[in-house]
Amino acid sequence: MPDLRTNFAGLTLKNPLVAGSSGLTNSLNKIKELEKAGVGAVVLKSLFEEQIESYSKKLSLTSDYPEAVDYINTYVKMNHVGNYLDLIRSAKASCNIPIIASINCYKLSQWTEFAKNIEAAGADAIELNIFLLNAGEFPDNYLEEFHQNVVRELKKSVHIPIVVKMGKTISNLPGLVKKLKALGANGMVLFNRFYQLDIDIDKEQIVPGPVFSNPSDFADTLRWTAIVSGKVPECDIACSYGIHSWEDAIKGILAGASAIQLCSVLYQKGPNIVGNMLTYMEEWMEQHNYESLSEFKGKLNYANIASPALYERVQFMKYFSNYKRQ
Repeated sequence: MPDLRTNFAGLTLKNPLVAGSSGLTNSLNKIKELEKAGVGAVVLKSLFEEQIESYSKKLSLTSDYPEAVDYINTYVKMNHVGNYLDLIRSAKASCNIPIIASINCYKLSQWTEFAKNIEAAGADAIELNIFLLNAGEFPDNYLEEFHQNVVRELKKSVHIPIVVKMGKTISNLPGLVKKLKALGANGMVLFNRFYQLDIDIDKEQIVPGPVFSNPSDFADTLRWTAIVSGKVPECDIACSYGIHSWEDAIKGILAGASAIQLCSVLYQKGPNIVGNMLTYMEEWMEQHNYESLSEFKGKLNYANIASPALYERVQFMKYFSNYKRQ
């Protein structure tokens, strides 16, 4: 039987399929269900500094006393963080797969504080869920410097692996990944999925867009996985955003990924899809005479194909020149 074990960010996983951070990973029962389904690791739902502060402000509006406001802010923060740390402890005590915590902050001091507490609670690694969009109010290099500052400070404070979940808005992705790796980051996740919006043309209002990714979203993930793994081969990569099938998982590994994060497909098809994906991945490996993932990981990345420019092509000219209307 083919060996599906993989190493990602210093962690040994029994297989590359990882349950990504979401509402499906916010309780012990759900985590145990995912482990039973066969995932190789779980990323807990993110602990959001902004969400904690928003809840504190809502409660604070009910009091006119400054002392009460301070108490409420402290209590809410301790309660949210305490519940999160309890989830880490209980998951570590009940499960035999790596438990990866996830945090999102906007103040540098909070990244460090949360990370220290998470390490002390026993998490196997920390995923930095960096959600930033530069709509013109920051300098051109702000996003890149923010990523570097966070990783630099956390590496001074914690010793467990640090994984950076990247957005698509980085101008020089391989360059930033190389810098983050040099600062001590142990792995990268490509990509973070921003909240989607839409416009209701009847009501002329901004409305929520699609909640889940779709298979066509995977094309960008695949392209950049191949480019980054080819240009920064020493950095472990997890594909995320748009993986909906076992074929996508195989493609991601061929492009250079060490792990494959699943989210939308788990919501849409349930945890049992994991076992089906693993079975088909093993069958594909047997058909292609591969005994382990390492034998084909990165086989088709930027550095290992005869024409790496294929990953750089962004124009449709040749495609449409051969297109004929039916």
